[in-house]
Amino acid sequence: MKTYRHLFFDLDHTLWDFETNSEEVLRFQYDDHRLARYGFTVEQFMTYYSEVNHALWRLYQGNKITQQQLRTTRFARTLTKLGVPEDELPADMSDQYTSLLPHKTAVFPYTFEVLDYLKDKGYALHLLTNGFREIQHVKLSAARLTDYFREVITSECSGCLKPDGRMYQHALDRAGTTAADSLMIGDNLECDVLGAANAGLDQVYFNPAKRRHFAQTTYEIACLSELKEIL
Repeated sequence: MKTYRHLFFDLDHTLWDFETNSEEVLRFQYDDHRLARYGFTVEQFMTYYSEVNHALWRLYQGNKITQQQLRTTRFARTLTKLGVPEDELPADMSDQYTSLLPHKTAVFPYTFEVLDYLKDKGYALHLLTNGFREIQHVKLSAARLTDYFREVITSECSGCLKPDGRMYQHALDRAGTTAADSLMIGDNLECDVLGAANAGLDQVYFNPAKRRHFAQTTYEIACLSELKEIL
């Protein structure tokens, strides 16, 4: 089995349990803004938000909208689709969500056990994320993940987004390593698997839902504990 020295992890949906943390914030906002009066359930609110947010993130990752447009559009579009009149859209929902979310602490099962194992084995651990810089650092601190990682590389500090090969090269340069010595671990087939492959890195596709796909991956796991079988 090939030997690696540097491991690059995605954060959201890979270590930090974005869906669980986001759901907690959205449920709070549904109650806080008394959205039930408009006739839709909290489950409908979360479903519509997820659909809108994912669509906008795809545009952002394709450099078709800005970070600010993503942030300001997602709640307005969600609530409009659910029938909230435009003149009654809460003005502070985006800022409230952005403020509350990073302080949530849910991580995937075996996160700490696996990170401890990898550090003890002598691997250099890094983060490579398209998430917003200030938010990702708050997440890491709140979830007690900061001390595991030598480098935290965000799209803002690299000037581009995964799957752009320039972001991977920037990450390798920051870590002082090469693609041949590195392994990318993430949940997104396009950004984390194909992006890394195109940049010359081996990849681990984290697929806890065991979604069917036809991509070629170096490794695939459904649980973080399976990394112990690879590394």
